[in-house]
Amino acid sequence: MTARILVVDDVPANVKLLEARLLAEYFEVLSAYSGAEAIEICENGKVDVVLLDVMMPEIDGFEVCRRLKSDRSTSHIPIVMVTALDHPSDRILGLEVGADDFLTKPVNDLQLLTRVRSLVRLKMLSDELRLRASTTRNIGIEELLGRKDPMGDARARILLIDQRASSQQRMIDMLRPFADVDVVPDPQKALFQAAEGRYEAVLITTGLAGFDPLRLCSQLRSIDRTRFLPIVLVAEPGEDNLVMRGLDLGVNDYVTRPVDELELTARLRTQIRRKRYNEELRSSVAQTIEMAVTDALTGLHNRRYLDSHLATLFERAGSRGRPLSLLISDIDRFKPINDTHGHAAGDEVLRDFARRLRKNVRGIDLACRFGGEEFVVVMPDTDQEVAENVAERIRHEIESQPFTIGGGTQAVQVTVSIGVASMIPGKDSVKTLIGRADAALYEAKNTGRNRVVAKAA
Repeated sequence: MTARILVVDDVPANVKLLEARLLAEYFEVLSAYSGAEAIEICENGKVDVVLLDVMMPEIDGFEVCRRLKSDRSTSHIPIVMVTALDHPSDRILGLEVGADDFLTKPVNDLQLLTRVRSLVRLKMLSDELRLRASTTRNIGIEELLGRKDPMGDARARILLIDQRASSQQRMIDMLRPFADVDVVPDPQKALFQAAEGRYEAVLITTGLAGFDPLRLCSQLRSIDRTRFLPIVLVAEPGEDNLVMRGLDLGVNDYVTRPVDELELTARLRTQIRRKRYNEELRSSVAQTIEMAVTDALTGLHNRRYLDSHLATLFERAGSRGRPLSLLISDIDRFKPINDTHGHAAGDEVLRDFARRLRKNVRGIDLACRFGGEEFVVVMPDTDQEVAENVAERIRHEIESQPFTIGGGTQAVQVTVSIGVASMIPGKDSVKTLIGRADAALYEAKNTGRNRVVAKAA
């Protein structure tokens, strides 16, 4: 794993020391000797993690952090506060201004690399999701990225795997202000509970009698439901090798006994904050993709989705030697409805038409709004005779019951013309199939409307 790390400290010797440690692990390192220089580098360059000294002249680390986290263009960059101060109030202030983590001087190599790798891994995921959201033109992305604290007011749910009653209660008390904690002493039961429960982090103590804690970590990472669930190890002093192996397996972070309440809370808040941030981005991307292929008025798939998916259905039918039929429908005399009753009434008719259309086709059929008052239904494993029957059923459904408009105060009679075509194996293309269905629709419109016409060839 490589990344670009910005080291910020007004003491050149401190910068060189951290730089040497990071370069030895093949990270790319940038240096800044003042808060103003750090802010400029973050605004103008690609930075993955900032190691930020607290005690600096002019602009101290707290103010630098506050400015970076309040700027939308830099708020997603993880910041680790590096300080010789060990007073609880200093750590609390760092968290309040948005710091993702903190290290106390002199910096332990294992702690340094653990924190950096954990934050780099999380940022890489966030960057990928942000790029997807931007590519799909997510209109809500700016508000999402501008949020200062993804934690919000919602309490976290944490699973604690610990076999010592006194230790369990102490950590429950530590986490009570922001999290609900479920305790499961049995590692195997905990594995199933982690998969079934909606947890936001798992705390695993290393002193599990008769069970390797790293085996449990590995199992959590191999299950789809827990693959991205943050894991934090609670290690004993001197277990550096075990912690390093755990990090290689995908453990996100660790704390060492005796557990410091502020440190444990900070570690978990960082992991949960990132998890919520990424889940919201995933949801946002999914909604954007859904919007891109769905007609907003009717809820059916749109022309864009039809153009891409019809080719897949056509190719599949040809390779398997299965029939495929397609119908194109057009609402008769739709323009007078708009002209007489207004476009809002026309929209009501289109929505109800889509509802009736969906009701009369199968779940495997692809129903789309082709544009305007035209709709297309693609029917896999359906020959022409069956397709004609489906089209006739749709035509009858539309004609038999008037459409209500004006919020149910009026009713209009609506009919539909439908053209049907079925794929000719070895001869057809998607274009010719649509062309025949369109020609059949044209014939239905020109021979009296309110009818079904099929074109065999």
